[in-house]
Amino acid sequence: MTAFSDYILYVDESGSPVLDGVDPDYPVFVLVFLLVEKSHYADTLVPALQRLKFDFAGHDQLILHERDIRRQSGDFAFLQASAERRTAFLERINALVGAAEITLICAVIHKEQLKYRYADPWSPYELALMFCMERALKALMERNQAGRQVHVIFESRGKNEDRHLELQFRRIADGEVRLGTARPRFRDIEWEPLFVDKRSNSAGLQLADLIARPAGLRFLRPDQPNRAYDAFADKILFPGIKCFP
Repeated sequence: MTAFSDYILYVDESGSPVLDGVDPDYPVFVLVFLLVEKSHYADTLVPALQRLKFDFAGHDQLILHERDIRRQSGDFAFLQASAERRTAFLERINALVGAAEITLICAVIHKEQLKYRYADPWSPYELALMFCMERALKALMERNQAGRQVHVIFESRGKNEDRHLELQFRRIADGEVRLGTARPRFRDIEWEPLFVDKRSNSAGLQLADLIARPAGLRFLRPDQPNRAYDAFADKILFPGIKCFP
C-alpha cells in the first residue's frame, strides 16, 4: 500500500471558466491550490477556524464563503450589525490566514486575451489545472513526498462536472497532457482527487475560497488596496502567481 503524503491540497476557483460572454468587470478565471502539512492543519489551523466561528456565530457550522462575506448576505448578514463587528471579523480572518503555515499555488487565466491570442484555446480550467499541478509537483518533491499518495480536495459541482474534471485531472497526472515542451514527472506522485459536498464544512476548502477572488483582483487591479491579498501574499509559491497568456 502506498504511503500517505504528509501534505494535502485543497482547490477552489474564482470566476467562470467559460469563454463565451466574458464579464468585462472580471474577465479572468482563477484557480488556487492550498498546500498544507496535515499535522499543522489538524492541530492548529482547524481549531483556529473553529474558534473564530464560535466567537462570531456561536457555533462551528458556519461555512465561510467569500462572496457572502463580501455582500454581508445569508449566514453573514450579522456583519451588517455594525462597522466595528464587520471590521473585527475581517481582521480576524486576515490574521488567521496570515498565521497559517500554508503554501499557495495560483493561476490566473485572462479569458479575453486567451481568445485573442489562440484560435482554438484550451479550456481556462484545464490550463490553470495544468499550471497548478506542475507547481504543486515541484513543491511536493521539494518536501520529500516522492512516491506518496497526495489527496487533492475539490468542491463538488455536480456529477457531470465532477466526472469531467476528474478526467482532466487524471490525464494530467498520468502524463497524457503536454503544454509546450515541458514534461513534468507527474507520476513521481500518486495523485488522488476527492470531490466533497460544499456543505462538508472543510476548513481547507473554505480558506481556498477566501483566497481565490482577492488573487484575481490583485492581477486585475494591482494598485487597488487589497487587504485580503496582503494577508497571504508571502505564502504564494515562488515565482508568484502564474498569469496566462
